[in-house]
Amino acid sequence: MSTPPPMVSRACATLLGTPARTAERLKTGSRTAVYRARLRDGRSVIVKLYAPTARRNALTEATAIRAAAAAVPVPEMLGSGTASDEDATALILSDLGSCTLGTAVRAGRIPRSQALQDLGGLLGRLHRAPVMRSVPRRPFIDAVSALTGRCPSELLDRIAPALALIADTAPTVWCHGDLHFDNVVLSGSQDTRHLVDFTDAGPGRRESDVAHALVMTAAHTPCDREALTSRYSLALDNARLSAWVVLITVRCWAYAAPGEDQALWSRRLADVTHQTPHLFRTQRTERTS
Repeated sequence: MSTPPPMVSRACATLLGTPARTAERLKTGSRTAVYRARLRDGRSVIVKLYAPTARRNALTEATAIRAAAAAVPVPEMLGSGTASDEDATALILSDLGSCTLGTAVRAGRIPRSQALQDLGGLLGRLHRAPVMRSVPRRPFIDAVSALTGRCPSELLDRIAPALALIADTAPTVWCHGDLHFDNVVLSGSQDTRHLVDFTDAGPGRRESDVAHALVMTAAHTPCDREALTSRYSLALDNARLSAWVVLITVRCWAYAAPGEDQALWSRRLADVTHQTPHLFRTQRTERTS
């Protein structure tokens, strides 16, 4: 750890009443930055900073964590609010450590099949958390329109059967929005599974959240899919689940960086096309005379 950035120090002093002594940057995005900070009173905390343009995201994440806490283990919310004259927003959470389900799987300590079951169990519990009417819902059309500038129109036309299955479904549960092995932290003597990083959380369809977990863990085989869904305690519409897998895979392909990342998602999109051909329109071929 090193000297904390001024924003981290101000956030800790303003929201916790104790300045940060040191800080380590864990993640940086276009609108957020995450730090592990050591306070002057000896505590270690996680500080998440949001740009002023992402204030709404910060408020939604804080609401999601509080709602999720009634259903699944999550980090304790220690403070949230505006933390500077620049109107940036900060969330400060308890530090659960750095051991994730992903690191345990990669080390061979937890079998992949068990980890998939853990994800399914956590999602089943999270999706029982109450969703307040006041929480903003993101219209389905936004998820599709965001792709129009990144996807060839031919590809969007090809997945029309998948879109038709899910276009009329209203949000019903709290969705994590980005569940994968490294967003589950193991903490405590029993390695209790804690859900972390609710940046993309919001009300949505349960099938979309389960599909995201399937896609981000590359759980495309029937055996992997069964492992994750076997511990999911709510009813799932399998046709809609598959349709969400198609849309999320296309979205990952569209936002993949050129090079190896895009090649990876091209292969996964080809696999999904092969596995669920009924969710794709047949490609039209041009005839030449």
